[in-house]
Amino acid sequence: MTKPRILIACIGNIFHGDDAFGVEVARGLAERKLPDEAVAVDYGIRGFDLAFALMDGYEVTIFVDATQRGEKPGTLYVIEPDLKEFENQTPQSAVIDSHGMNPMRVLSMAHSMGADFKRLLVVGCEPETLGGEEGKMGLSDSVQAAVPEAVKLIESLVDKILEEKYFQSAV
Repeated sequence: MTKPRILIACIGNIFHGDDAFGVEVARGLAERKLPDEAVAVDYGIRGFDLAFALMDGYEVTIFVDATQRGEKPGTLYVIEPDLKEFENQTPQSAVIDSHGMNPMRVLSMAHSMGADFKRLLVVGCEPETLGGEEGKMGLSDSVQAAVPEAVKLIESLVDKILEEKYFQSAV
């Protein structure tokens, strides 16, 4: 009976205010003891590294990123995108900017290289400031306050995923 391997891919640019949310969550997760089946990695803006990691056959990938959805800054989301949209992507649409990271383009690139996505979740946080003035380091107060809650949320998701998979494989 094997437990699933889980990649927690923390994404963000520390020079763009609240875009650093994923990076800060990675720091919080580094201080915690995750189960052996889960690994948290701070990818920052390294899209190529993330695309190649997605080729490693993780059963579940959790992206952690600032996510604009129009709610109050600091609001946390758990989103499960439909992965079928990547099946018809052309390799040209998967081009990655080496100075930034667009998670959807990373997924497209990884798919064009043969990655097989089983399950993807996004743990997002509504930013107060995103992009805007380059060189603005540090999270807004509302997003900084959400970081410890995001760490707890991710730990809870990992536990739930492992429990679900354990019981599915035991039946």
